[in-house]
Amino acid sequence: MSAHPKPAGAHAPMTVPRLHEMKAKGDKIVMLTAYDASFSAMCDAAGVDVVLVGDSLGNVVQGRSSTLPVTLDDMVYHTAAASRGVTTALLAADLPFMTFRDAETALRSSARLMAEGGAAMVKLEGADYVLEVIDALARRSIPVCAHLGLTPQSVHKLGGYRVQGKTKSAGERLLADAKAVAQAGADLLVLECVPAPLAKRITAEIPIPTIGIGAGPGCDGQVLVLYDMLGITPGKRPRFSKDFLQGRDSIADAIDAYAQAVRRGDFPAAAHSF
Repeated sequence: MSAHPKPAGAHAPMTVPRLHEMKAKGDKIVMLTAYDASFSAMCDAAGVDVVLVGDSLGNVVQGRSSTLPVTLDDMVYHTAAASRGVTTALLAADLPFMTFRDAETALRSSARLMAEGGAAMVKLEGADYVLEVIDALARRSIPVCAHLGLTPQSVHKLGGYRVQGKTKSAGERLLADAKAVAQAGADLLVLECVPAPLAKRITAEIPIPTIGIGAGPGCDGQVLVLYDMLGITPGKRPRFSKDFLQGRDSIADAIDAYAQAVRRGDFPAAAHSF
């Protein structure tokens, strides 16, 4: 038996209401990316709460320099593959670049990810006009995960992969955007590369769960790119990640170690935060 058991009811299928209950109870949410049936099955077996088919597949699977070339067809294909390995985790999928440029386009794109891909939730980046898109999806009972801070699809506008919300004014804007996406109907919010104190404040001030990646331990949960936490992504590993495979005998053990570290609050440490 694990020395750090999963929360009660962990073997029941994960749902949006259960994620909200976890925030209320203070139970950490474990999210991890996966892009095929084998890896999603390993995540599912380890009790990962949310499996995310991220457009990060453009980097780690396709070998591209950004997520921008990833197509909706790519996402549908990989989401469908990942769905075949999931039995209890909630499956979320990214809406790729320009597939949610307006409400009508977002609805068509989301319908494909859910009907063809088997996703239970879609993820999209940004605020501003995206608020109208979130509202349109939410009113049609499509669960939405918002994404603020470093938004990789906006890399050229941001001037690179940089920490966001570092100044007081930028932090206030980010907090306002977080409240706005929640008000628009988002069910979950990923905060990427955000100073830990700001992410903790956002988490305390919005009603929906926050999932951090490079946003400190004060979020309601954590997400990493699977290939980063296995130490197999080519090039330099992001500062906010950790190689959980190092010193372990199998990928399954590494995924389990990550899940337990998140639940205990051991990850992320200060070395993985900004």
